[in-house]
Amino acid sequence: MKLKKVLSIILVLSMLFSMASCTAKTDPKTEDGSNIDKIFTPGTYEGEAEGFHGIIKAKVTVSETEITDITVEHTETAGLGDKAVDEIVMQIKDNTSLDIPIISGATYSSNGIIAAITAALEKAGADINALKAKEIAKDNKAEDMEKTADVIVIGGGGAGLAAAVSAHQNGASVIVVEKMPRVGGNTIISGSAYNAADQGRQSSLTMTDLEKQTVEGLIKAEQTDPEVKEWQETLKGEWAEYLSSGKTHLFDSPTLHKLQTYNGGDKYGNTKLISILTDNALPAVEWLEDMGMEFTDHVFTVLGGLWSRAHKPVKPLGTGYIETYMDYIDKNSSDIEILTETAAKSFIVENGTVKGVNAESNGAKVTLHANKGVVLAAGGFGANIEMREQYNTLWPSLKDVKTTNHTGATGDGIVMSQEINASVVGMEQIQLLPMGDPVTGSLSGNIEQGVQNRIFVNKEGNRFVDEGARRDVMTKALMEQTDSYMWVILDKHSYPTGDTKNNFNESIDSLVEAGRAFKADTLEELAEQIGVDADNLVKAVETFNETVDGKSEDPFGRTLFADKIDTAPFYAGARVPTVHHTMGGVEINENSQVMDVNGQIIKGLYAAGEVTGGIHGSNRLGGNALADITVFGRLAGESAALAK
Repeated sequence: MKLKKVLSIILVLSMLFSMASCTAKTDPKTEDGSNIDKIFTPGTYEGEAEGFHGIIKAKVTVSETEITDITVEHTETAGLGDKAVDEIVMQIKDNTSLDIPIISGATYSSNGIIAAITAALEKAGADINALKAKEIAKDNKAEDMEKTADVIVIGGGGAGLAAAVSAHQNGASVIVVEKMPRVGGNTIISGSAYNAADQGRQSSLTMTDLEKQTVEGLIKAEQTDPEVKEWQETLKGEWAEYLSSGKTHLFDSPTLHKLQTYNGGDKYGNTKLISILTDNALPAVEWLEDMGMEFTDHVFTVLGGLWSRAHKPVKPLGTGYIETYMDYIDKNSSDIEILTETAAKSFIVENGTVKGVNAESNGAKVTLHANKGVVLAAGGFGANIEMREQYNTLWPSLKDVKTTNHTGATGDGIVMSQEINASVVGMEQIQLLPMGDPVTGSLSGNIEQGVQNRIFVNKEGNRFVDEGARRDVMTKALMEQTDSYMWVILDKHSYPTGDTKNNFNESIDSLVEAGRAFKADTLEELAEQIGVDADNLVKAVETFNETVDGKSEDPFGRTLFADKIDTAPFYAGARVPTVHHTMGGVEINENSQVMDVNGQIIKGLYAAGEVTGGIHGSNRLGGNALADITVFGRLAGESAALAK
């Protein structure tokens, strides 16, 4: 009896210990001893979602209470989208939360990875709403700070970083303030084409009769501005020398670039600034190369560029420019400081001279004093719908038109400068492209490689414009088509293999797989896929090919050609109008000094990039923006460092 009682006690105790052990394993405790709720079914789960450059696949491993591992497969842009993916993965994993901020400049990559991880967590039985509501612990309010440097730069995009590097090369210490979480601005997501007359790289291109006619037409065209007439005389001499040499490669010169830039902006551009841009475009390329940036050996005609002078960086999109500047800045970090998530709010003005910047960061005041000058490089206002509507007088309402710009392009610097009576010019001049992604408005997914080898057709399958014309001309023509919608048509000449990439680091195979481009062995089959009239599409291509062969004149006056569209596979990609560039902004002089409303220099204030106006007139040539921000960013940094 005693033995049975003892055995019973032992059994009870054993059960109690066993239960206690189970409780310890299944009911984890927090540091204060309270239970942690189970939120997942342990295991590894997969999810996928659409990113910026195709499908993002996530594999997520969870315990009952936390995310223990996340691995991702994706094709997002190197140097931009991939960094967004890495950062978001780290934040979700470290915090077991979906309350994660979108990475500026990589919105679609950010949304894609969050959606893919969310899909995986749903399979793990997670309460997604609870995870989205779980706030990540935020840093306490930063302390107010006060700093001094020789030059303060507002904006960490291409123009601002060029100014920072240039100022340092001219002996100045520099502080850069950038309101976004990281540097790059519009530059890092750009198509990266950079215009510069470069006879070395252009020597591999054969000049056509139509291109010769273009040069001769520019020489003979009626002009009224005395300086432009001088350009014509200079070009006349350059052209005569070229013809007498017997050369057959593509002719170009800064003078030709000037005339095309001036005429392309309807003669509204400031001739002195145009001269600075075109004369210094190639030296600025060489400046970048001296710092380690690489460009390919060939040039091409970018959309609306009018001439084959666009330089293509080796690295995708605009990452090469930003990485080149940041490599320099990192090597000179003792003299150059970058403050991200720091928004400039106003200028410090003493006795009529700009002496610094008042800024804010995480609720704290940041006071920055400039010993020599302030460079304004805060970008344009393409992403500010209200500001676009305020100044737009040339287009129908742009309220519902998407943009290629990053979210930070809101015109803050222009407004700041107006508060100290800076003059602004050309604010109504807003550039649209006919090349927006129908879903996002971005340039991503654009299948064209250059101007010469593709045509545009509308929803009826008909061509409707000179595809080598100015950007405003093409966009206005597109807006007159059904649903303002078109298809870019090209063939194997543009994509010799399926892994050939476009100007945005996307292979044609990946675009076809994602349904963003279409591929067929015949034009008739392609027409069926994209829903256009097959007879019209075939006729459009045949007419184009006849012009390439010199058998007929182009019905739209097109002059830029290379290969016929006659070799399968054939490809099509959809495009719509999108806001791309704002040509208006603060007025500057030849030293990049900002002018006031009375035509006087605002001492101590310089500006560069899309925040400025007056260079491009009514229409910016494709490929001129990267040259603009580099040339004038470099100039503004030098002028500020030398206190000109």
